[in-house]
Amino acid sequence: MTFFVRTRLPLFLAAAAASALLLTGCTGGDTSPTSDASAESCQDTPSGDAVTSIDVSGDFGATPTVDFQAPLSVKNTEREVLIAGDGGETAPGDRVAVELTLYNATSGDTLAQTRYDNLGTQQIVLSDATGILPGIVRTIECVPAGSRIVSVISPDDGFGDVGASDGSVAATDSLLLVADVLSITPDKATGADQPPVDGLPTVTLAKSGQPTVAIPKTNPPADLQLATLKLGDGESVLEGDTVTVHYQGVNWRTGEVFDESWGDGPASFATTAVVPGFSAALVGATVGSQVLAVLPPSEGYGEAGQPSASIEGTDTLVFVVDILATTR
Repeated sequence: MTFFVRTRLPLFLAAAAASALLLTGCTGGDTSPTSDASAESCQDTPSGDAVTSIDVSGDFGATPTVDFQAPLSVKNTEREVLIAGDGGETAPGDRVAVELTLYNATSGDTLAQTRYDNLGTQQIVLSDATGILPGIVRTIECVPAGSRIVSVISPDDGFGDVGASDGSVAATDSLLLVADVLSITPDKATGADQPPVDGLPTVTLAKSGQPTVAIPKTNPPADLQLATLKLGDGESVLEGDTVTVHYQGVNWRTGEVFDESWGDGPASFATTAVVPGFSAALVGATVGSQVLAVLPPSEGYGEAGQPSASIEGTDTLVFVVDILATTR
């Protein structure tokens, strides 16, 4: 999808990007919410004549049938909750799984639509600081999970005074959005605690979920070691999925953290875009799980190491990964 962010990036790239240390030839800008996101508050987005003129039918979570008379135009964004969910209420700074259908309300053209597979095809961080169109944030914020909302988004809350770069949305065009809020994505693993594995590093967790890893005073294992610390009951991660995770990487030799997402917001990346041992820790695991992975050099950065992170070619790496969501 390319219509949901001002920068024209795919929507999942508007979430926190993975550190370049994890990626192998894949880069992206970090558009994770800033510390100001938590200070944001919901804006009052009332209903109105334009949005109540739209007829939306179909079940929640399924592709909607939308009937409206174009052109529709509003000076201020309007929204209407069509189906009120019974889940927790979304708040500024939350990461939510959604299904979306977006139209040019002036021309009536369909601009983008997610797959409606109930796997949380899109993950949106509810903050204007992420680059998501403000009108999308206005539509989805402060509603219970399980809700379907329709909105007519003003040009100011859409593509602004420049329109879309491909000409599909003019500067004066309003947008029409139907959004199904599937769930609020947790910010840490929620699975059931599992017994520790003898000989592997131990992990203690802060209240926030941020891990502290204790390295054994022994030589590291020669082969890749994987252990489930928390077992989630969500979808299984498949090869090629895009996952949303919190992670921390520790050098076995030094005991020092060389990379982590904690403090910056969860990271999203494809399972095929990370070092082999990290990918192995993800594929087959279930959403909600926390996985411990011990990577020998061959499963990490190889003989070259990663000098920028003080990782030598003989270093074993330890990752703690909270699997928060997966999409495909």
